[in-house]
Amino acid sequence: MAELSNCPKCNEIFVKNQFRDVCQNCWKEEEKAYETVYQFIRKRENRTAKILEVVEATGVEEELILKFIKSGRLKLAQFPNLGYPCEKCGSSIREGKICGGCADELRKDLQQFTAEEEQRAEILKRDKNATYFSVNEKIKRRL
Repeated sequence: MAELSNCPKCNEIFVKNQFRDVCQNCWKEEEKAYETVYQFIRKRENRTAKILEVVEATGVEEELILKFIKSGRLKLAQFPNLGYPCEKCGSSIREGKICGGCADELRKDLQQFTAEEEQRAEILKRDKNATYFSVNEKIKRRL
């Protein structure tokens, strides 16, 4: 759904939608930057360029190149050395949001948490079954 918003780059008011997150003027600048980057890495000798080499050669900001990669405009299958940082540790990845090592670590932590929760539930269940109440105290109170 479209909504009125300020452009994050130039602060101009524009209608934000699912296709554009910047105003018309900034979008045109991004398109020019995309063409510059794409023309550079499309050349055979530049296909193996790393992201820092692309930044240096084209003058386009790294964040903008990462935006092109994450949005799917630059296909990583065609460019073997391009990638983007893992959201947890910052290492270079080519798919998803986190690297394999971080995913394994999160999976291990989740399994450990689940095991601890099961253990807590078992202890609570045991403690509940081990508790007993004296009937005599209730009877004495009524008399």
